[in-house]
Amino acid sequence: MSTAPAHIQDLGAYVSASPSSFHAVAEAGRRLAAAGFRRLEEQDAWEGGAGRFFVLRDGALIAWTVPSSAGPTTAFNILGAHTDSPSFKLKPRPTTGKLGWLQAGVEVYGGPLLNSWLDRELALAGRLTLLDGTEHLVATGPLLRFPQLAVHLDRAVNDGLALDKQRHMNPVWGLGDPAAADLLGLLAAHADVDPRAIGGFDVVVADTQEPRVFGSRGEFFASGRLDNLSSVHAGLTAIIDAADGGVDGPIAVLAAFDHEEVGSGSRSGASGPFLEDMLLRISLGLGAGTEERLRALASSFCVSADAGHAVHPNYAERHDPANLPVLNGGPLLKINANQRYTTDAPGAAYWAALCSAAGVPYQEFVSNNVMPCGSTIGPLTATRLGIRTVDVGTPLLSMHSARELCGVEDPGHLAAVTTAFFRGDR
Repeated sequence: MSTAPAHIQDLGAYVSASPSSFHAVAEAGRRLAAAGFRRLEEQDAWEGGAGRFFVLRDGALIAWTVPSSAGPTTAFNILGAHTDSPSFKLKPRPTTGKLGWLQAGVEVYGGPLLNSWLDRELALAGRLTLLDGTEHLVATGPLLRFPQLAVHLDRAVNDGLALDKQRHMNPVWGLGDPAAADLLGLLAAHADVDPRAIGGFDVVVADTQEPRVFGSRGEFFASGRLDNLSSVHAGLTAIIDAADGGVDGPIAVLAAFDHEEVGSGSRSGASGPFLEDMLLRISLGLGAGTEERLRALASSFCVSADAGHAVHPNYAERHDPANLPVLNGGPLLKINANQRYTTDAPGAAYWAALCSAAGVPYQEFVSNNVMPCGSTIGPLTATRLGIRTVDVGTPLLSMHSARELCGVEDPGHLAAVTTAFFRGDR
């Protein structure tokens, strides 16, 4: 794609600005506001009608465009994604250590590839909530490291590395006596707040290495948090592009949820009421009653966009032998007989038509029968709202690594087909 270099550089900039889910939605909100979207507060009364809007709820964001032609039964075209990634979350009383080392107490968040986090310069990032209820984003820059044991002290390490999540995954961040140190105070200094005023915090570990294009022809892109900021960024650029097109059509909705990696069961997760709340308020603003709202939902469609697996050249036996998606082959259409993905025949046909309209290739993904797949927000959204949903995503290698790998063209392909989806093209 001719737009691939610009898109991939912008994706890199977005990831770099988004070390936590809270930073991801703050940066998305900044970009939306610059594009003419108006931020609404959930506790305020809303005026109905056409326009561009967004709402933040903790580490989640929902943005939408209502065309001037919209009425009570206008359909919603929804792109669902998630802002969180597997990592480590700071525990209460986070300052720990021994033997002259300062360490951080962290809890494993989701399912990270533990070994990929070893021997990297890492940051702490997230939000601090003060006793007065105000929230402050914080990001430290390089601060921590999970140091690996030298091969001289573990001669069998290359025959199999076993990491204990409690004993071995305690990063170091300095030297000294833990009784005289204060990691939370350090975070407060970075956020320019009084540490005594901190009432709570949601802070995760994040990689600090910059995203990079590489390969013999510059065909690869390596970065942290591609699962799933590649989808959030695609939806973000698409909803801005679709709104700029000024074309009447469906109500375009970007729903970027938090907590997908830990089951989505939260007020800002896909199992919670956030999307349903926003769709209801949009419908009410257009004068919809119960009948009209249900008609609108029956005509709506959701694309659940979450990263998927490209075929691994060193582990081909782990993949389905007839479905072997590659990098730069286009976004994945994800299929599972046991409904871990929601794609069905009508959804697959809809996706094929969208990709054709956008001039974008796509490829199917299905798991090897002895390698059960994970799941996405797709089944949750379909179950909660009854909207037909299809599961798609950018193909990756090293999923859940601190640093994942995709092709330089695939994120732009996903953004292009999402733009077509938001405009109602088929």
